Amino acid sequence: MRVEAGRSGPRADAYPDRVARKFLIRTFGCQMNEHDSERIAGLLAAEGMEPTEALDEADVVVLNTCTIRENADNRLYGNLGHLKALKDRHPDLQIAVGGCMAQKDRGLIQERAPYVDAVFGTHNVANAADLLARARREGPVMEILEESAAFPSALPAQRDLPYSAWVTIQMGCDNACAFCIVPSVRGKEISRPFDEIVAEVAGLAAAGTTEVTLLGQNVNSYGRDLTRRRPLFADLLRAVGQVEGIRRVRYTSPHPKDLRPETIEAMSDVHTVCPHLHLPLQSGSDRVLAAMHRGYTAERYLNRLAAARVGVPDLAVTTDVIVGFPGETDADFERTLEVVAEAEYDSAYTFIFSPRPGTEAAAWEDRFVPAEVTADRFERLKVVVERSARAKHHGRLGRVEEVLVEGPSKKDWAVLTGRTAQNKLVHFAGSAAAGSYADVRITGAAAHYLTGDLMEVTARPRHRTRIPVAAV
Repeated sequence: MRVEAGRSGPRADAYPDRVARKFLIRTFGCQMNEHDSERIAGLLAAEGMEPTEALDEADVVVLNTCTIRENADNRLYGNLGHLKALKDRHPDLQIAVGGCMAQKDRGLIQERAPYVDAVFGTHNVANAADLLARARREGPVMEILEESAAFPSALPAQRDLPYSAWVTIQMGCDNACAFCIVPSVRGKEISRPFDEIVAEVAGLAAAGTTEVTLLGQNVNSYGRDLTRRRPLFADLLRAVGQVEGIRRVRYTSPHPKDLRPETIEAMSDVHTVCPHLHLPLQSGSDRVLAAMHRGYTAERYLNRLAAARVGVPDLAVTTDVIVGFPGETDADFERTLEVVAEAEYDSAYTFIFSPRPGTEAAAWEDRFVPAEVTADRFERLKVVVERSARAKHHGRLGRVEEVLVEGPSKKDWAVLTGRTAQNKLVHFAGSAAAGSYADVRITGAAAHYLTGDLMEVTARPRHRTRIPVAAV
């Protein structure tokens, strides 16, 4: 979802007979934020508003913010600056800021941008529409809660895709990673009731959704606040995977220290659970991992990864790696290169460390790694990651893969894109509706995608109508 400043359209006041106000949502950050934006869209739609893609047509613009990356503040205030110019021309425009940065910065947002009408945090997404209504009556409002009164599972949602859906199973995080601000802005771990999750998935399946992704800050610790018996996440995978109509179950993101044999067994036993594991490494150095408070060593990580590959045939593995964590030496980084090479990832999200105010590592300025050093390390890591990614992809040449068709490629509308069960992007020519399943023979391999030829469409979309979307 994004604000497209270059697009324009007629405003509501150009059509005095039009009743419905229009909203546009821009989302920054992770899948959790994406799903929160779907909830916000559902709440605004329940108030009779309509989504729009045109900025100049919007009566309400919501920025759902992230605070993970260093430039998050600049992106927010840059967008707010553009919106101020629009609001100067159209004073009836309402601007709202929600999400993690709103939770962190609180009153600072309205101090720096007093034209913002509503600020709300991660724990009161459910109040977004009410706050905007209050702001119309009373002027700018801010509401930041320290924790959620209840799991926001009953909120309506306008989902981006009719065939694929996020399903939140858990909020917050009980870990204390030195680089991460999530526990501060999302709060402690709260697991959603088991039966409620399964019921939501069943409802989605009945409406035509065939792929669900279970979301949580640390999904494989799901349920430890609900019961004292064995972890519930493996049981949840089995239950969701058996819902009639669901063809694919994904989840993100697990923590290596909590990856248990029961989860691997469930992935192996339940054919609808996709053979894809995103397992964040962050560093290959035990010294750095200890400073990060990650709770595992490189050897323990590699052992669990090896067990997962033994247990789940054709498993694709992706990861996260941070370069330049405070105090990282050349020897630490060399060890990271060794572990990444041994792990042979299908792909990796690589990041240069950026200090986030409020995190433990942000205070370690005397240990910060020089920018030129981290830049060099980043490029060297990229070479190792792409080497294994290409090797993994070349190993798929000639195979027939089932893909879930996503629609035309953004770069070439004559080419379709889809994803395999291993979450690999495939480009291919042919005709198939978004939401279809198709067999594609793989003919080409690059570091970040595959190419192929359409063999046949094996399943048509099950949804009868497209679920409305917020701004795309």
